[in-house]
Amino acid sequence: MLISELPESERPREKLLQNGAQSLSDAELLALFLRTGMKGISAIDLARRWLNQSDGLRGLLALDFTDAKRLKGLGLARFAELQGALELGRRVLTEELVRNPKLSGPDSIAELIQRELRPHTREVFACVLLDSQHRLLAFETLALGGLTEVHITPRVIVEAALKHRASGVVLAHNHPSGVREPSSSDELITRRTKQALALIDVRLLDHIIIADGPPVSMALLGLV
Repeated sequence: MLISELPESERPREKLLQNGAQSLSDAELLALFLRTGMKGISAIDLARRWLNQSDGLRGLLALDFTDAKRLKGLGLARFAELQGALELGRRVLTEELVRNPKLSGPDSIAELIQRELRPHTREVFACVLLDSQHRLLAFETLALGGLTEVHITPRVIVEAALKHRASGVVLAHNHPSGVREPSSSDELITRRTKQALALIDVRLLDHIIIADGPPVSMALLGLV
């Protein structure tokens, strides 16, 4: 059934305007971006098909273009629109944190990092930069890597700390493989960065790894 054949109250656009975006299912939200389906299939049904083939919304938005283009009907233009919408959402949430920057503690920092890094299917190295009151100054992505590694140097991290005049830094990276244990290279960059930051009187507070399950704190493991 085409969307135009649905009762007006069940069409995604009208439903959003009447009841708010939270009233829409994942497939209905995706259909708003698709606008049209394919021959013999509505935008909503096409969205449902993508979600089923990608193991849900998170899986769909985490696909890179090489994998995404295997989904029938998902071309370059639609892929770019979805990625743009995802990035807009991330930036809005980060902007809200900057405007109301007091982080309540390690859990809120880990939540911020998890939200930023969880969707990535390749390794990403980032840092959270804080002032002396642990208020958020910035979240910066510092390096993009491959499926199993990302290269970073303490110099890049020190430059970010100086740029934002940070008093404290939390390092962060993801393990798309799902492995939770810090690697020997994770421990090495943590030690070297701690030493480098100490020279400019900046504290390294933690190094968070995003993998399967809850975020891993290297500080809690005694590795910071």
